[in-house]
Parts: sequence; structure tokens; C-alpha cells
Amino acid sequence: LVRLIFCLFADDTGIFEPRDIFLELITDRTREDGVDVGERLAKLFDVLNQSVEKRQRNLDEDLARFPYINGQLFAERLPISSFDRQMRELLLEACDFSWDAISPAIFGSLFQSVMNKKERRSQGAHYTTEKNIMKVIEPLFLDDLRSELARIKARKDNGRTNALKSFQVKLGSLKFFDPACGCGNFLIISYRELRIIELEVLRELNQSGQRVLDISSLSIVNVNQFYGIEIGEFPALIAEVALWMMDHIMNNRLSLEFGEFYARIPLKVSPHIVSDDSLELSWSELINPMECSYILGNPPFIGSKFQDEKQRLQVRTIARLGGSGGTLDFVAAWFIKAAEFVQKGNAAIGFVATNSITQGEQVAQLWPILFHKFGLEISFAHRTFAWGSDARGKAHVHVVIIGLVKRQFEPDSKRLFSYQNINGNPVESKHKILTAYLVDGESLRDRHLVVSERSQPLSDVPKLASGSQPIDDGNLIFNDAEKNEFVKQEPSSEKFLRPFLGADEYINGIGRWILWLKTASPVELRAMPHVGERLKKVREFRRRSKRKSTVAIADYPERYNVEVVPESPFLALPEVSSERREYLPIGWLTPPTVPSNKLRIMGKAKLWHFAVLTSAMHMAWVRYIGGRLKSDFQYGIGVVYNTFPWPVASNEQRKSIEVLGERIIEIRANYPESTLGDLYDPDLMKADLRKAHRDLDRAVDELYLRGGFETERGRAEHLLALYETQMQPLSAIQPKAKRKKRI
Repeated sequence: LVRLIFCLFADDTGIFEPRDIFLELITDRTREDGVDVGERLAKLFDVLNQSVEKRQRNLDEDLARFPYINGQLFAERLPISSFDRQMRELLLEACDFSWDAISPAIFGSLFQSVMNKKERRSQGAHYTTEKNIMKVIEPLFLDDLRSELARIKARKDNGRTNALKSFQVKLGSLKFFDPACGCGNFLIISYRELRIIELEVLRELNQSGQRVLDISSLSIVNVNQFYGIEIGEFPALIAEVALWMMDHIMNNRLSLEFGEFYARIPLKVSPHIVSDDSLELSWSELINPMECSYILGNPPFIGSKFQDEKQRLQVRTIARLGGSGGTLDFVAAWFIKAAEFVQKGNAAIGFVATNSITQGEQVAQLWPILFHKFGLEISFAHRTFAWGSDARGKAHVHVVIIGLVKRQFEPDSKRLFSYQNINGNPVESKHKILTAYLVDGESLRDRHLVVSERSQPLSDVPKLASGSQPIDDGNLIFNDAEKNEFVKQEPSSEKFLRPFLGADEYINGIGRWILWLKTASPVELRAMPHVGERLKKVREFRRRSKRKSTVAIADYPERYNVEVVPESPFLALPEVSSERREYLPIGWLTPPTVPSNKLRIMGKAKLWHFAVLTSAMHMAWVRYIGGRLKSDFQYGIGVVYNTFPWPVASNEQRKSIEVLGERIIEIRANYPESTLGDLYDPDLMKADLRKAHRDLDRAVDELYLRGGFETERGRAEHLLALYETQMQPLSAIQPKAKRKKRI
């Protein structure tokens, strides 16, 4: 397939001359039933791998017209393919297509389109739009090269020509490495852009307007400057061939510019693409770290919960976190391995990553390794945006882009690209310091500050807990219809059925129920045979579990694995909430409601707690520090609530805040038919509710900073600085090191 793609492309772009000789070969020299097509292709592949002088003198004249390709593309002898009539017709249909209009970068998307979803997910494969590739390579190297060329072109002195020549030599010396290259899109686009810059240099060096007699000596940028590792053999082959195709396209542009046709055939050099496991292979075996200029790409996106045993072991081994290896996404392994690789050289890094590595608990696991162990700094970054793919059936992921350099090479001004809308265009800002949370770190004493998970709140506030987790395989849980049907069968069960709300049910008013049988006597249980049958299924389900803690409670099927059944009103916060909402939809619930583990709950909560937690200040902490589930907010107790720096307020200030919080609750009550999901839908939110929140936001802001904040990022940066000052010094929480005895 890869060879056929090359032949189709070559037939339409001038690699094969005259054009359409491949089409003519299939049309005129193969039978309509297709039985001899495979044999004819095998002979053609042999010819393409032979220099003209080594070919047989009596070679078929139709085959003799084809050039020598080399480059190892046709070196291996393959089994002869078996064609039939339909396959021949499909090949002829492909031959009729105008391949000269196709960018080689599209092949990655074609490859992803034919992968099934399970395979794509297991490999974390996400092929990329050109627009998003440019978001990586422009701040990584293109913008600097363009600026350097612009400065040289602006020179008026005698050294201008030599400077242009030196700059071209520099272009030819750069080496690019994608350690998870897939079908090579990042390398292909990078090569094209490098050739475009070189073409501009050549224009400046040849301004006479005369035709150049030998343009083969003009271009020195070539595909052997590009290196890649890809675990799949097929995409690795596509990457290599696509780079050759892009090379020919750029040679055609060079030909048009200087008036002589130029095809770099036979292929004398090749890109360095290997099919291997990037996390097992030593990168130094492929490319010398001292010669590598840039490491780039989009390594696989696989969350910690979706990694197989081998992948989890690889992350644990590379991160050296011990135990389970933490909760790092698969992509983190590439960051760490790249950081280690550049210690022996000076390469800059530009990777796409799941946004989870800059939020939540992963920050404290990954970034100290990059900052402290390997001495890297963030040189540029794109905050969270939706990652696009040209492929059919593409996966929807939300990502960040991060550029890293060794500390001694960090630029004075770091570039940050932020998105008002995750599907929109970014706005660029400049900063002296960027933190792991991709915010300005100039106000911090420790520029490498990370927020670590805590078991207790940082401030003097009530504890937050998760709700109940039954682990029952659904046997104790009912929706409205199931509950009504069950009560008909088992009328005595009705008094043991309680509302059971998780985040979705609480926000959207969905009815769900759970059997709470702790208070049921043996006589009552015996009188409910349908309940008994469900308890039997719970017991059997738990006994089959691989977790010892679940097996341990198998003999107590009427109990939950985690039991949180409040006996008084409690404040509820959803664990997961849409990123579209300006505010977390929180509020009070009352018994007999049983909260699930998808709700965070606070007993004995006061209006003060409600008001601060629903404020814009707290939302800034949730957005910038908390984790995400896809793009939705994921409210973690240890990393969000327990680390949140609460404001210091007098009794009078607290009372005024509580009044504003109560006003929000009163306005909600004016819409009894509306769910919290309705009330906090940004497109449906009523003006009076929005105004009440704005009033509360201003009042809470004033508790932190007189005059408030202009942006949410400003709130997050202020909170990070406040968190830093409120944290105990390390000496207070770490045991003192024993003094070594003098010998």
C-alpha cells in the first residue's frame, strides 16, 4: 500500500516522466480480470530499485521508462499480491485521482480513519491538523528563524550575502526529532516550512532574474535532517514516504522559481524513521543528543486509568515515582525521557500533551522532575484548547502545548497563548516566568511552586468528604421507573428506598434511588424475597472482585463499601461539572437523600462556606489548579478544596458575604421548576441570578485584594502566591536530617 501510494503520487507530480506511465502500465499491460496485476507490480518494484545501468538490456520497454528510486523504499522483496477484477478497478480509480493536489500530511489522517476506536484508544493515536501543528513549531523554531532571516535581509552592508549563506548552512545543519511520529505529520510540515525559508534565502542570493542552469546545487536542506520513532510499522513507512513526497513538492517549487525542472531522483538520502517502542529504545541510538536541535510532536494520549500493564510499568519506570507510579498520563513519560535526553545536548522541546499534566494531582508528580531534576523551564505554552484532527471519527480531546528548554537557554520573555473559547483562536501574552499551571509566576518566591494533595484543609474550615460508594453491580440502585416497578413487587421495600444522588442526578434533577438496609431487622429482610435476591447478587459480585477490600465486605451485602448517609442537611458539590458553567452548581440537600461518591459533601456548612465556594475566586482555583475529566471540571478534595486559600474576614465582612450568598439561594427558589443545570447554563442563566453572583464575586474579591481583579488568571496567580505564603515551611513538615559524624 505504501509503495502504491508513492507510485500514484509520483505519476502525477513529475517523479515518473512522462506522466501517467504508471496508469498506462496498469491499463494497457494487465488483464481486466486482474489476475496478473500483482505480478506486474512486483516486477515494477524490482525495476524501481535498480539503477539504469544495472537493468537487463531486454527489459520490457514499458518498465524501462521508470526511473531509479532507491532510498530503500523498494529494496525488500514482498510476496506477490493476489488481485481480482474489483481490486484492479479500484486501483485504476485511484490512478485517475489527481494526486498532485494532495498534501502528504493527509496520510496520517487517512491512517487514523481506518483504525478502529479500540485500537486508536489503546495507542493514544491522534493525528493532527496543520493549524495545530503550526501552534507547536512556530514558537519552537519557525518564528525565530523567520525573525533572523528578516534581520539579515534588512542589512545594507557588504556582509549581507555571507550572512545569507551562513544562515542557509544553519538551516541545513538543524536536526528534528519526533519520538512518537505516527505518520510523520510534524516532521512533514516542519520540513516544508524549513524549505520555504530556504527558498526565500535563495531568492535573496539570486536576485538577477536569470535562469539558473543547475539548481540541484542550490538547496542543501534535505530529508535526512529528520528523525522519528513510531511503534507501528505501517505508519512509520508512511512517514518516510510522505517526507520524500514533500521533498519532491518543494523541489517542484524550487524548479518553478528558477526555471529548470529538478527532481531529487534517485533518492540518495533517507529520513531516519524507525519502527520501535520509543519508551524502550535509547534515543541516542537513533540521533546524537549533541546534534539534535528540536524534539517535537504529540506523544500518545492515554490516561492512567486506561493504560495497560506494560504502559503503566513504563511510566512508573521512567518517572521513578515508586509504588504504583502515581497517576501520570502516558504522555508524561515522553516529557521525562526528552528531559533526560537533552541533558547531553541543547535541544529545545515542543510537545502536545493532555491538559491534565498542568492541572490536578499530576502537577506535583511530574513538574518537580522537569524543573528540579533536569533543570528545564517553560519557554512557551498554549493553555487548554480542543485538539483537532482531519480524520473521520476523530477523538475529542483537550490539550495543552508546552515548550521546554534547559534553564541556561531560557528566553527573557516567555510566550503564553490563552483561549477565551477552547475552540477559538488564542491571545498571546509575554511573561518573565511561567509556572506549571501555565500562569505568570513573577509574584511567587518559588517559581516552581506546585500544589500538592493534602489530607487536611489548609484553612480553618469544615472537612469535605465523598458520598457513599455501594459497590453492588447496580443491584441496590434504581431509576424512577425501576423503583416504581420494584415497589409493586415488594411493597415492604418502599420505606428502605432513599433518593440516591450523584453529580448528574443532583445537577439535572434525575431521579435515582438506593436501598438503605442498615436499619432493616432480620425479620423485615426475610419478608422481602426480592430484596434478598438482590443481596445475593451483591454478595456474589463482591466475591468475584480482584480487590481484597471488596471481597472482605462480600458477607455484608446490605452494607455499602463506603457509607456516608447524613442525618442532617449538608452542602453538596458535584465531583464533575461542565466547563461551560461560570459557577459550580452547589447547594444544600437534606435527609433521607443519600449522596453518592460523585458528590462532595460538607456537614454543618454555613452560608459563609456556600458563598465563598460559589464565588469567582474559588472558581479560578477550580479552573487553574483542579483536574479535568476531558474538559469538564473535576473537583478533588485533596488537591482543590484542602489547598484552597480561604480569605481572612471579620465577623462584619462574613455577615455581608452571607447576605449576598442568601440572595442567590432566594433567587434560585423563584424558579422551582428549573434544575441547577438549567439555572447555570450560560446560555439560559437569568439576569437576576447572574447579577447576584456578580455582586458576590466583587465582595469576595475585595477580601483578597482591594479593588478586585480584572481577569480570572489574575485571581489564580494571586491565590497561588497566597497558597505559597500559607504553606508551612518544609523544615516544619519534614524530619530533620541526621548529622553525619566526623571521621
